[in-house]
Amino acid sequence: MSDIARPGILPCQSIDALIAQGAIMAESPFEHDQVQPASLDLRLGGRCWRVRASFLPGRGRTVRDRIAEVAMHELDLTKGAVLERGCVYIAELQESLALPAGVSARANPKSSTGRVDVFVRLLSDGGVAFDDVVEGYRGPAFMEIAPQTFSVLVRTGTRLNQLRLKRGVPERLSVKNVGVDLSDGIAGFRGRRHAGVVDLDKEDGHDPRDFWEPLRPQNGQLLLDPGEFYILASKEPVEIPVMEAAEMTPIDPSVGEFRVHYAGFFDPGFGTDEAHGKGSKGVLEVRSHETPFILEDGQTVARLVYEPLTERPTRLYGDLGSHYQRQGLKLSKHFRAWGE
Repeated sequence: MSDIARPGILPCQSIDALIAQGAIMAESPFEHDQVQPASLDLRLGGRCWRVRASFLPGRGRTVRDRIAEVAMHELDLTKGAVLERGCVYIAELQESLALPAGVSARANPKSSTGRVDVFVRLLSDGGVAFDDVVEGYRGPAFMEIAPQTFSVLVRTGTRLNQLRLKRGVPERLSVKNVGVDLSDGIAGFRGRRHAGVVDLDKEDGHDPRDFWEPLRPQNGQLLLDPGEFYILASKEPVEIPVMEAAEMTPIDPSVGEFRVHYAGFFDPGFGTDEAHGKGSKGVLEVRSHETPFILEDGQTVARLVYEPLTERPTRLYGDLGSHYQRQGLKLSKHFRAWGE
């Protein structure tokens, strides 16, 4: 690989090289669109377990050992299975890792997963933190899945999270605050409790009115109710330069009793192209905590942390026909456009 001397996020061609070298393996052949500009989509394997509680394996312990201690029953994902909201599951992933020295990884929910309020986190053997995979890790990968608002239908091959690989520690990071857009008209959606099941492999296949309530803020304000789930949009467009990738992170909770609770990856080229560069809105998944909270138009609700890539990716976000390039306020790809 040509990026050995330079620290940063690995681009798609480096991920392809790791796959060719056997540093990233899978139970079935990799799919043509699985490698994104600066991340790798991960796929559910054949089995999933309903567990009594979330856990971390901890040093010297495997995920399978811990599953045996807390499992309630096993589900066969090859036939499809409904994961009930309010329950916690641990699923096998098809991909496993044999990372070379100097390469670590971090996982995050895919945008479509966060937008249906499904909380997912990566587990690795010996792990002491969710989502982070230590340098040189060799072993399987698992995913914790906890649907919050909707029950969901998944099956072997469903993609709920993605993996970003990093060489070394980049010296340069930049941070940008993200405000919320609560201007006139429909400014967001609130998830309807006790709705039907969302099939996470079915695109444009659900009527959004069965699952979402549109929100029209008054005087640029929106009252967040505790425990409710909201889809909102950023005030300013988001652009990710071709030599950078970004991750959305929550702000300090002391700023308010709410959280943009799904950190998300933004691949290089999101919201821009080299000819125009106009930007796309960032979609925000927001949940209030213990008390009602009034959110105001333009209020900072999250931050974007930008990291450099080791080299320019050979593919940019949108090259594979993404659902979210040039987006405004938009529900996940599982729902038809509002009003259709």
